[in-house]
Amino acid sequence: MSEFKRTFITAALPYANGPLHIGHLAGCYLPADLYARFKRLAGERVLFICGSDEHGVPITISADKEGVSPQVIVDRFHSLNKASFEKLGISFNYYARTTSPVHRETSQQFFLTLYNGGFLVPREEPQLYDEQAKMFLPDRYVEGTCPVCSNPNARGDQCENCGTYLNQTELIDPRSKVTGTKPVIRPAKHWYFALSRFQKQLEDYIESHRHDWKENVLQAARSWLKAGLQDRPITRDLTWGVPVPLEGAEGKVLYVWFDAPIGYISATKEALDEAINPSSRLLEPDEKDWRLWWQNKDTQWVAFLGKDNIVFHTILFPAMLLGHNEAEKEHRYVLPQNVPANEWMNLEGQKLSKSRGWTVELHEIIERYPSDVIRYAFATMLPEQKDSDFVWKEFQARANNELADIFGNFANRTLTFAKRNFDNKIMGNRNELDSDGSALLSFFGTRAKDIQGFYERFRLRDATSATMDLARAANKYFNDAEPWKLIKQDRDKAAQVVRSCLEALRALAVYFSPITPNASASILKTLGANAAEENWSNAHEPKLHGQTEIGDVEILFPKIEDETMEEEVKRLQVMAASVESREIAVAKANASSVASTDGASALISIDEFKKIKLRTAKVLEAERVPKSKKLIKLQISLGEERRQIVAGIGEKYTPEDLLGKTIVVVANLQPAKLMGNESNGMLLAVNDENGVVALVGPESTAESGLEVR
Repeated sequence: MSEFKRTFITAALPYANGPLHIGHLAGCYLPADLYARFKRLAGERVLFICGSDEHGVPITISADKEGVSPQVIVDRFHSLNKASFEKLGISFNYYARTTSPVHRETSQQFFLTLYNGGFLVPREEPQLYDEQAKMFLPDRYVEGTCPVCSNPNARGDQCENCGTYLNQTELIDPRSKVTGTKPVIRPAKHWYFALSRFQKQLEDYIESHRHDWKENVLQAARSWLKAGLQDRPITRDLTWGVPVPLEGAEGKVLYVWFDAPIGYISATKEALDEAINPSSRLLEPDEKDWRLWWQNKDTQWVAFLGKDNIVFHTILFPAMLLGHNEAEKEHRYVLPQNVPANEWMNLEGQKLSKSRGWTVELHEIIERYPSDVIRYAFATMLPEQKDSDFVWKEFQARANNELADIFGNFANRTLTFAKRNFDNKIMGNRNELDSDGSALLSFFGTRAKDIQGFYERFRLRDATSATMDLARAANKYFNDAEPWKLIKQDRDKAAQVVRSCLEALRALAVYFSPITPNASASILKTLGANAAEENWSNAHEPKLHGQTEIGDVEILFPKIEDETMEEEVKRLQVMAASVESREIAVAKANASSVASTDGASALISIDEFKKIKLRTAKVLEAERVPKSKKLIKLQISLGEERRQIVAGIGEKYTPEDLLGKTIVVVANLQPAKLMGNESNGMLLAVNDENGVVALVGPESTAESGLEVR
């Protein structure tokens, strides 16, 4: 039992801007649920909350693209993601929304407490302003050239190419994503959170957990502290979000990094309010006060999240809580006791990427496979210490060779044998076990303590593996006892063996319940066991009542066929190819002002044609883009300049064919990304309805960099 009276578990609020994918499941939500279910089974008082993060610029950009309100976007994806969690058995006590009235009020109260405590300071700063749209531009409404790596499509807050965090005014040649015009700089007033004042407190806080936090979490937090904390703006010019509750702050909202973690607090309030969440009536009376979970030292708060959220939960939100504690000393918030962040999960050897079509979305995989199979397979692949790789064939192997052939097999053979040979009933009483059966249950009790240690230290892969080892031991006991022979020689002895197997199956159902809750519940129901009596610490003790009728036996984990896995891999490749084709089409469209697709000239003026800069170029290097049949990445020389371009000519030419060739390229084409590879130009080729026929090129004697007129 923990030294704490309550375990408060949060899972990072998923952004309501799109469907969740398998990386989200492995990085945050399945680990959190495994831990929450174990804690409940261990008899601890648990509150497990999450919710949709529904503010921020990416949502307004999506809404602008679709021509709908931001509310339409968040309603859609809140419902989709919530349903996905429910189908997967993620056992949140409550799933909230940051667009709720309770959240708005809680966030504004938090802001005012920090403001009145002197931790929020107004500053006037230069900001980009779109004169045509008559609005200040939030960071992600601006793009331009990165001053560090020269990426021409850097965002106003960060360059995705080199990872540098930026101020929008640092961009070279900025352009508004609203109108496409070049914005001007105007002074704007914003409020900054005095993060730098918490440097020492946060250093002490992080180091106090150097023995119990994961190394990846410690290092991420330490790197921020080592660089020195800087004050951060917490307001922005936007209409979608929590309004800043001050006079003179009209048209400004709280930055999403500030209001989103406050969502944990507002979600707790809603979770314990019977008017909002009727299930809260099932809680004990002393569990219904939200302050007991947030402002009492007897509460252990564990914050589950992916690696991209580490800084928010170890630096930024703790600093906000510390500031609130200093401003309102009577009500002091607890800080996270542990932040067991996971690394990334890759997919078939490549990074997950929705933009490249290389992803498996959660709501889709749930429709194709039982939730327990998904939960078990992913529990064996969690990226706990380093990035892991989801491979469909491994998913199949985990489902078939372990879940079905070990745990499922023991359940099926035990129940089938008992029903067939003992009048469909559990024979004898709970003390009538054979000696080896008693030893097996005793072994379960010993190993359960080890598995508990794995859960407590957030080694959930080890907990899953060790649990499956219990099922292996149960199968070995069944094989060694040979009840199919024993029944012919000594029926009473056979009854003891079968009863031992049934008790072992009941215990396995308990131990597996954090991982495979549906199958575990089904087994307990079949055995007539009282799930309310089960507890992690006593699951190994015999409990089944004699003469209890055994329920229907069903196949718990159907096998997954090879053809199904082949279809999954093919589905991935088709999606990636579809995205690739769209990218190529977009890139071609950028240069298609020269002529229409049917060969009939689209009339343009000579001045318009002069805008297109055609140059000769020599191919220096060439290689295929992985997972693409069409794309080849070229390093070319334009005389004194070297560039990279990506061309969809791979079905006609090999990289070897292209080395040393002189080609013609559009040299002033806006850069584009094709399957994650930047292309700074486009080569010219002759095409028919079947694709590329031939490259357009001058005689090989032509030098590189010459103008083509």
